[in-house]
Amino acid sequence: MTPLPKPIVFVVDDYAPVRRSMVRLLHAAGFVVAAFASAEEFLAQYDPQTLGCLVLDVAMPTLNGLELQSLLIKLGSLLPIIFLTGASDIPESVRAMKQGASDFLTKPLDDEELLAAVRVAIEKHRALRREQAELSEIRGRLVTLTPREREVLDHVVAGKLNKQIADDLGTVEQTIKVHRAHVMEKMRVQSVAELVRLMERYRINGSVH
Repeated sequence: MTPLPKPIVFVVDDYAPVRRSMVRLLHAAGFVVAAFASAEEFLAQYDPQTLGCLVLDVAMPTLNGLELQSLLIKLGSLLPIIFLTGASDIPESVRAMKQGASDFLTKPLDDEELLAAVRVAIEKHRALRREQAELSEIRGRLVTLTPREREVLDHVVAGKLNKQIADDLGTVEQTIKVHRAHVMEKMRVQSVAELVRLMERYRINGSVH
């Protein structure tokens, strides 16, 4: 098997001494690091498929940390962000956290605090990627259903019996049984309970469409 690529810790800070210090620390802890002096430099090479996290300075010229966070959200990025600030700015912290920041640390940085935050952020990204993969898999199964099979699925998940579904859809019970068997096969489930759990997870975390 091909080994999974190691996660990358992206460091974006316009102040070179702090940037170099973080790179040394993260390298020493065994992380793969990519460092940038600006948000623009980072965006120019960022691949959304890369596993990892972003250690991001809040106060930077041109495009600041919070603006980069907003831009990444618009791009649909799942990359967890650890914000760094030179002073404890409560409004910025609140805004960053509301937009999904993984953590918010103040300078001068505590080495162990930063390393712990990076480990948590990378595990968070792994979990998000697993969830997205599961949702994509369910979505792939759903698109194999015919429009009538999708109607039957919705009725089955709602707890209706074959006879009730047949009445609702204006057909006979035997036809519903056939559609129902196809739904179970295409959705790769063995029971109605399993189908219900699958669709609940999809509706909570994904989209019904």
